[in-house]
Amino acid sequence: MANIHPTAIVADGAQLADDIEVGPYSIIGEHVTIGEGGKVHSHVVIEGNTTIGKNVEIFPFASVGTIPQDLKFEGEDVGCVIGDNVNIREYVTINPGTKGGGGLTKVGNHCHLMVGAHIAHDCMIGDHVILVNHATIAGHCEIGDYAIVAGLSAVIQFARVGEHAFVGGMSGVENDVIPFGSVIGNRAHLGGLNLVGLKRRGFSRETIHNLRHAYQMLFTEEGTLVERVDQVAEAYADDENVMKIVNFIRKDTKKSLCTPRSNKD
Repeated sequence: MANIHPTAIVADGAQLADDIEVGPYSIIGEHVTIGEGGKVHSHVVIEGNTTIGKNVEIFPFASVGTIPQDLKFEGEDVGCVIGDNVNIREYVTINPGTKGGGGLTKVGNHCHLMVGAHIAHDCMIGDHVILVNHATIAGHCEIGDYAIVAGLSAVIQFARVGEHAFVGGMSGVENDVIPFGSVIGNRAHLGGLNLVGLKRRGFSRETIHNLRHAYQMLFTEEGTLVERVDQVAEAYADDENVMKIVNFIRKDTKKSLCTPRSNKD
């Protein structure tokens, strides 16, 4: 049976699972849907065309589905989708999409969004993503499965962070980060592979070896990047994980690739 605090405001039309918990002074709009096992703590605001999956816990002062900060937004019909088993900690903000960006912001399953993290309009966040305290994801970004964006970091509009990548704390990401990559810096540079994450998630020694060799081939100073990508694709055509990097680089995008610093830097 739903447990809704008498001071909470739940608009007519909101669709809440029977076992939902809603804490004091929270506000839930008329177009909001929340699945089974949901727990909304006190002082939470959930607005707009927002759909939230099962077993999602939202902590005080979070704001989900309120209008985007894009100055071009004119009240169009847009939405926000949150997957299952997501933790949304204090002061997190998640904005819906915009007409010019596809109209949808999406957060996958099993994500952990820590204090003050921000997900702007039209972002696509994969499964098992961790945004550490005050990580900021600007509009139209793509964050791949199992990626981690550490505290006080910022990812610029339209940038992509590949799956299993790691963005170090206080980094400014201006360019695309390859899958399995690790970046750090004021204007972030690629520092290598996310070896700690690969080992923690049970990747085999052979897989890690192949990824390391492919990385070395890709970011040597010989030839052009296009030529090196083709060489890696030919050498590792049967390696699914290496090909994820190849396909990521080959994809048409609005951003350049985050690369290692040269020996001259």
